[in-house]
Amino acid sequence: MASTNDLKNGMVLKLEGGQLWSVVEFQHVKPGKGPAFVRTKLKNVLSGKVVDKTFNAGVKVETANVDKRGMQFSYMDGEYFVFMDMDTYDQLHIDRKTVGDAANFLIEGFEAVVAQNEGSVLYVELPAAVELTIAHTEPGVQGDRSTGGSKPATLETGYEIQVPLFITTGEKIKVDTRTGDYLGRVNS
Repeated sequence: MASTNDLKNGMVLKLEGGQLWSVVEFQHVKPGKGPAFVRTKLKNVLSGKVVDKTFNAGVKVETANVDKRGMQFSYMDGEYFVFMDMDTYDQLHIDRKTVGDAANFLIEGFEAVVAQNEGSVLYVELPAAVELTIAHTEPGVQGDRSTGGSKPATLETGYEIQVPLFITTGEKIKVDTRTGDYLGRVNS
């Protein structure tokens, strides 16, 4: 248990029938009249839905113990992604639904943060950007380079993104894991 006066960004609260909500931002408000209150923006850990919620100052809220640890993606086992804890070498099987969009950017050996609560996996979080190789893209047409256009390219994970026309098959690029946007070439 914690008080609303102790809230911090990233803290996970257990509200409304055991649902887990992460504190995105909070603000203590002390109006001229009336009691103080805390205005928060909360994100549902499982669905990603963001809501605004107001608490009276000093109210007790239940906090959830979320264990975040760095794990390495090892391999696919049917529909399951197998992650290995680099300290204990324990393996964890996580289904595609829980991995979510991170699946588009995972290759063997990548490190990710796996968040668990009471033994169940909540989500898999990748770094903001990853380096991946272009598996296939059509060659850019000569003369198109000045237009700043883009073309589809398939990454080594099988996911398709838009890249500038000058990018070729086999190049290593940096990709934003939150949006799937091309960020730039990787100089070897």
